[in-house]
Amino acid sequence: MQNFTRRELICAGAMGCFLPTIAWAHKVKLPERFEPQLVNTRRGDWVKDDVHVVPDDFFLYFMLEDGMAIRYGVGVGRKGLYEPGEFTVARKAKWPWWRPTNAMIRREPRKYAKYKDGLKGGPNNPLGARALYLYDDEGRDTYLRIHGTNAPETIGSAVSNGCARLTNEHVKDLYDRVEIGARVFLYPKVTTA
Repeated sequence: MQNFTRRELICAGAMGCFLPTIAWAHKVKLPERFEPQLVNTRRGDWVKDDVHVVPDDFFLYFMLEDGMAIRYGVGVGRKGLYEPGEFTVARKAKWPWWRPTNAMIRREPRKYAKYKDGLKGGPNNPLGARALYLYDDEGRDTYLRIHGTNAPETIGSAVSNGCARLTNEHVKDLYDRVEIGARVFLYPKVTTA
């Protein structure tokens, strides 16, 4: 897969120009491989506008045409909490409200019980700047999210409670691209980390 410069990402040849909304600076410097990049996945079975999360590589792919994708670095669920499957984006939110699940409160009461009534959106909210809500095929909320994070140093690691996280800057860009009804594929972990 080829890395592209910011200018090449903005104007990607035959695909035409598109204007990213990404702010290219982070307080934490990410490894270059986790910065958004235009890549050729060489996957004919990955459909335009779908989202694919490959947890062992810590990448999320937003599909364009002809196997091309914008690849973002992500953090994923830690051991025992990552849930693979096929989902639908049924809701989107800017600066989303957040409440830990009951399971999170039971697992780590010291950390999460204080938020049992929820936390309004903002820079201190664990869901970050944007959230995509993943629902199952029966239309039920899975409590899985693709969201931002106020801890960008966690990109490229398995530390979350099951969700996929991007930097706030990157999730803002992804949020503007993903439509309600988009399919999301969270692939199984192969490694045990």
